[in-house]
Amino acid sequence: MAEMVSAGFRRSLIIQARVIGALLMREILTRYGRHNIGFMWVFVEPMLFTLGVAGLWTLLRLGHEHHIDIVSFALTGYSSVLLWRNAVNRCNLAIAPNLGLMYHRNVRVIDIFAARLILEIAGATISLVVLSLFFITIGWMNAPVDVLTMVFAWLMLVWFSVGLGLVIGSVSERSEVVDRVWHTITYLMFPLSGAVFMIDWLPRALQEILLWVPMVHGVEMLRHGYYGEWVTTHYNLIYFASVNLVLMLVGLILARQTQLRVEPE
Repeated sequence: MAEMVSAGFRRSLIIQARVIGALLMREILTRYGRHNIGFMWVFVEPMLFTLGVAGLWTLLRLGHEHHIDIVSFALTGYSSVLLWRNAVNRCNLAIAPNLGLMYHRNVRVIDIFAARLILEIAGATISLVVLSLFFITIGWMNAPVDVLTMVFAWLMLVWFSVGLGLVIGSVSERSEVVDRVWHTITYLMFPLSGAVFMIDWLPRALQEILLWVPMVHGVEMLRHGYYGEWVTTHYNLIYFASVNLVLMLVGLILARQTQLRVEPE
């Protein structure tokens, strides 16, 4: 009996992996096509954004008074913004364009979200790794002090992006107002996300307020891994993990409810 259950579970995983893989390829072809560099735009696009921001911040000499390398500061900050912002944006209103696919019994709402999340997370991750290696090679950045801490921080940010993406993606199916409100929130959250500042630079009262913003903890941890003891960072791993867990649970519940609401075309 246990072997039959195990075999059925493995078969379900294989089917779901194939479905997500097919949706992923469809998403890549739909968004980037077969021309020019095609799927390479998955990571080239975020790389160009990050390079532009790093160049602008360098010209403005942001962070110069704090004696921080602006290229690494911009790379660690803006890459984290691209991760959660793009991942959530792609889940927003993701169901309506794919209603025709819901006719197939093996395609679920969670699969559509998963394909889009994987694509955006992969693009942001490759962009961060490639740009880091490039800038380190040409001497514009130093090598990270603690790579494992950076990897762990990035995984925590990925977890946050997935949970928030499931929540926004599921709620946006219920009302188009969510789409407009979310874009406004995105613009407001960018300057508060920790990408353009470090908590230690701010007055004590403002520090306590901004530490309620979940993304700040991920960015601070990411920079702690890169700079080490050279900078003073403030983050609470338990708080960040708790927020991520709540977002993930709520997101999965909402995705399940959305699945029951969706009527295939």
